[in-house]
Amino acid sequence: MKPVIAIDDGAPAMSARWGLAALSLSMLLSSLGTSIANVGLPVLAQAFGAAFQDVQWIVLAYLLAITTLIVSAGKLGDILGRRRLLLAGIALFTLASALCGMAPALAWLIAARAVQGLGAAIMMALTLAFVAETVRRENTGRAMGLLGASSAVGTALGPSLGGVLIAGFDWRAIFLVTVPLGLVTLYLAWRHLPADRMATVRARGRFDLFGTLLLAVALAAYALAMTMGRGSFGPLNMALLLTAIAAAGFFVAVERRAASPLIRLAMFRDRTLSASLAMSMLVSTVMMATLVVGPFYLSQALGLDAARVGLVLSVGPLVVALSGVPAGRIADRYGARRMTMAGLAAMAAGSFILALLPTALGIPGYLAPLIVITAGYAVFQTANNTAVMSDVSADQRGVISGLLNLSRNLGLVTGASLMGAVFALASGARDVTTAHPLAVAAGMQVTFLVAAILIVGALALAIACRALPERMNTPENVIVRDPRNSI
Repeated sequence: MKPVIAIDDGAPAMSARWGLAALSLSMLLSSLGTSIANVGLPVLAQAFGAAFQDVQWIVLAYLLAITTLIVSAGKLGDILGRRRLLLAGIALFTLASALCGMAPALAWLIAARAVQGLGAAIMMALTLAFVAETVRRENTGRAMGLLGASSAVGTALGPSLGGVLIAGFDWRAIFLVTVPLGLVTLYLAWRHLPADRMATVRARGRFDLFGTLLLAVALAAYALAMTMGRGSFGPLNMALLLTAIAAAGFFVAVERRAASPLIRLAMFRDRTLSASLAMSMLVSTVMMATLVVGPFYLSQALGLDAARVGLVLSVGPLVVALSGVPAGRIADRYGARRMTMAGLAAMAAGSFILALLPTALGIPGYLAPLIVITAGYAVFQTANNTAVMSDVSADQRGVISGLLNLSRNLGLVTGASLMGAVFALASGARDVTTAHPLAVAAGMQVTFLVAAILIVGALALAIACRALPERMNTPENVIVRDPRNSI
């Protein structure tokens, strides 16, 4: 099969479009795998006769697998070939979905979810890396926007689809539904994605197993420190955090001496890359606030029932899904860096409005700034990914894509803990679920004031990065940019 590099007239154009469809489905499935299981936790607890803390591992195992392995998956794709590894990842995700649906016990289901998360990590890491090989460079923003929209559709579709499947069938259906979708995705990827160039693949070095294990320990310990304890940060959380710091320190020491490191530390001297990763983490931390704080504010301060809370919360992912492709077109037309700052400015404005929001404005008063935040997020995410991935050299696309996805996941994990703690502290109640409506409203305002400050920090990074001259590509700095793609 010949590589398809650009969208032109005729058969290559059609193959490229179907290849992009395969990438979009890969992103949708990996996001759907995260959100569809959440709605089934109460039913799963009842089905297995387990405590809620135990069934939470059904979600946590999936997220931990993605967070700890996504960078390694990207690097492995750079070494072995991205097409063959993506096909293996889709097949693994599909097989694990079937195993989840057939699980006879909770331990089986949790183990199968971890394997499913490994498949999802490969899919998420390599979809962004494949864009440069599938579409023209001037269409990169549109492709990134489509992938972002697909991820948002998967996130938004999960709760409603999961609820319908559980009501009409049973809990097994929420996992089995992804099997036929996975098979379709596997066929499209096998048929239409460009083949790996073996001469290039053989020249990409060896896999850093020791560095991979150290990074996995560091990321897993950090994720567990941020998620365990259900809002309280006790001795176990502190021990896990210290473990993460120690493992990260050992990882840096090992990578400096490795002949073929998992992550070339010198690439972080590229200020554009470093700033983009930091901004992505800050923005994802803020976006998590809408998911952590929103349900409490809507149900307790505004008095909405569960159905209306779910309906209002679905607006955010819907806005991202609808804004993805237009955001990509805008980034292609006006420039990724400029639109990165525009997206951050919109998010900061929306967060400040929410911080000043009076409860008397009700649902419209909450939704209007939320739409501004989520639309700004769609623009930022698309433009930021485009700015990083459009100029990356071919032998580093996988690992850079993995780092981008990792920064987003770490932001979500951090946001769940940090923004939740800010909300609980600002509300002044021991138990937020029983707090007075006015206390909940005050907690929401303080939380989004903190969110606005974080976004302003990200905007300052973007402005500083824009003001700096481009780094020169020199051998000692470990080239990240591909000179053939320089503007």
